[in-house]
Amino acid sequence: MCAVPLWITITIAAALFQNIRTTMQQKIRHLLSVDGANFVRYLYGAPLALGMLAFLVWGTGRKMPILNLEFLLLVTVAGLAQIIATSLMIHAFALRNYVVGTVYSKTETVFVALFATFIAFEPLHFFAWMGILVCLVGIAVLSARGRLADIRGLLADLRHKGALFGILSGFFFAIAAGTIREASKQIDGDFMIRGITVLACMNTIQVVLMAIYLFRRDRPQLTKVAAHWRSSSWVGLFSVLGSASWALAMTLENAALVRAVGQIELVFTFIASRVVLKEKPSLGECIGSLLVIGGVVLILVAR
Repeated sequence: MCAVPLWITITIAAALFQNIRTTMQQKIRHLLSVDGANFVRYLYGAPLALGMLAFLVWGTGRKMPILNLEFLLLVTVAGLAQIIATSLMIHAFALRNYVVGTVYSKTETVFVALFATFIAFEPLHFFAWMGILVCLVGIAVLSARGRLADIRGLLADLRHKGALFGILSGFFFAIAAGTIREASKQIDGDFMIRGITVLACMNTIQVVLMAIYLFRRDRPQLTKVAAHWRSSSWVGLFSVLGSASWALAMTLENAALVRAVGQIELVFTFIASRVVLKEKPSLGECIGSLLVIGGVVLILVAR
């Protein structure tokens, strides 16, 4: 019997944690602005990431990696790219709708694959590319609930600003994923210490950047974030669990494969909504889920 590679298990866990975090983040949107809700991801996540790193160093006897200038530059780029990508995706939601923003932001998998092939020199097998494209088709079908007219609408107006912002968000998410992978290569140690070091440094930088931004542009949000710490801290917890899992998986495997397999998150969303809301799925939604799963399987077989 063939054992499932560790990075796949970690990636599936990352997708699940991200799904939970997104749901919880939506619940605090009435308490905080978009930027405030994003800030809690880093503010309450960074101490947990630093705590994980401290445990690995002092609790397990691992050596703290030496951080060079190239590493710090890469994690700074990754952190900034993630912040920009999130902002662009939210703008896409506002300009068009959630479906359009979601579908176009998932072009991230294509951009990550291009990054891996031409910049990181980690080319993908032909069938892995096919799997990525199948996943994208499945995402479009699932997001449009299988309605052919809605799928055509998703693809018809690529020049719309909402579509442009969605694609740009996918581009910056890809930069974040690619630079996280490259940063992990700059330091020594096993995958645990390297992945958590990347996360702890990146989250700390993100806290500083977003705190400066909010202090200058929306200072009252800093007070609101502190006032709603009980609900916000849960977002931080699941955010750091998800981010840690992504970082660990990308330390072990090509970022393009990790993010492609991570599209299974949409299937989790589909299943959760049906279990919680007791809605009967349409045939189109079932087909979309099967396409996403089939694309992931194709990626893994090609590997």
